[in-house]
Amino acid sequence: MRKIYNKVLSVSGNVITVKATDVGYEDLAEITTRLGKSLAQVIKLEDDIVSLQVFAGSRGVSTTDEVRFLGRSMQVAFSDNMLGRIFNGSGMPRDGGPEITENLISIGGPSVNPAKRIIPRRIVRTNIPMIDVFNSLVASQKLPIFSVSGEPYNELLARIALQAEVDMIILGGIGLKFDEYMKFRNTLEDGGALNKSIFFVHTASDPVVEGLMVPDLSLAVAEKFALQGKEVLVLLTDMTNFSDALKEIAITMEQVPSNRGYPGDLYSQLASRYEKAVDFDGAGAITILAVTTMPGDDVTHPVPDNTGYITEGQFYLRNGRIEPFGSLSRLKQQVNKDTRDDHRAIMDGMIQLYAQYLETEEKRSMGFRMSTWDKKLQKYGKLFESGMMDLSVNIPLEEALDRGWSILAECFSTEETGLRSELIKKFWPKKTESKGTEV
Repeated sequence: MRKIYNKVLSVSGNVITVKATDVGYEDLAEITTRLGKSLAQVIKLEDDIVSLQVFAGSRGVSTTDEVRFLGRSMQVAFSDNMLGRIFNGSGMPRDGGPEITENLISIGGPSVNPAKRIIPRRIVRTNIPMIDVFNSLVASQKLPIFSVSGEPYNELLARIALQAEVDMIILGGIGLKFDEYMKFRNTLEDGGALNKSIFFVHTASDPVVEGLMVPDLSLAVAEKFALQGKEVLVLLTDMTNFSDALKEIAITMEQVPSNRGYPGDLYSQLASRYEKAVDFDGAGAITILAVTTMPGDDVTHPVPDNTGYITEGQFYLRNGRIEPFGSLSRLKQQVNKDTRDDHRAIMDGMIQLYAQYLETEEKRSMGFRMSTWDKKLQKYGKLFESGMMDLSVNIPLEEALDRGWSILAECFSTEETGLRSELIKKFWPKKTESKGTEV
């Protein structure tokens, strides 16, 4: 039987301290106040002095309130009945549906033993050409989407959730504005993807500690489904909000700050979540795409800086598009050799020509005269941006490759592309003459 303590030693922000024994780190407790009951989690142990983060905040907590330790860490239900449901950062229903209580599992466990992993080798199709063609997403990969405020990163995640060819989507929202949450919900419902999705959402008005729970809840459930053979794509937004929550609690606990006030274990905290990405031998896989906003577009900010050391590349979202320069999927070579013979040639050739187009645009902006070649590049650049870079484009990989050939054929002769003759003979559009017309 668990002991009940009725003396709170101190209240600091949303953190309370009590004197207790036989308590473990991250154990849950139930606090009974005049406003009702609330859960709290142990975040610090110092001899018999226990510090707890109160989920609902410390408003209404008095020094004589009862604290009852539950003897376990945070748990979440795991069931097929979770599909199509929306939960908060405590794992409780947010959609008005019934609470799910079967098959409770602990969250925040260790990452998978490397002996149980297999080398990433399967593409995750998103039907977004800038991902599938130029930076293929691979099952069990962990990739951040680096962005700044104002970019449509949540719209990009919603589109991926609708289009990705996976068995299920687990969407974790951290510090979302309410209208962002509703837009996610409506997009998934209207697109018919909610029935294969599980949504854990923490809004900006919810307790800070619940924001810390969202990645752990999402990944714990994802792991169980992956062990059942499911291909699971976990989408998280925004890991900078997650890191800011860590920072807020560290300040409350009067920890010695590290770079820009973030806790010294920021790298470990991020890595323990990202390393949950795995391709199980004989089962399914967990793939992670996580938005990381960069304050002031500063990639040296502690959150993106630490993230870059953990993940296998990154996507840069700028001007409403995935930037082709700087974005990198380090595992793409594992899969694009097996998709189609022309995949790597189109990937390299089109980006090289687009780089030349950007140089041409710089010359034009400075008043240089445009040559015939420059005009061809200008035409190509506009077609490339509208037909390949636009995030609203929703076509399979093979169709995207065919479109790439069509764009090249519309703007250049076969010799001007620099592509191998055997590929040109096989894939060059038969009914399109190589005009290389001027604009």
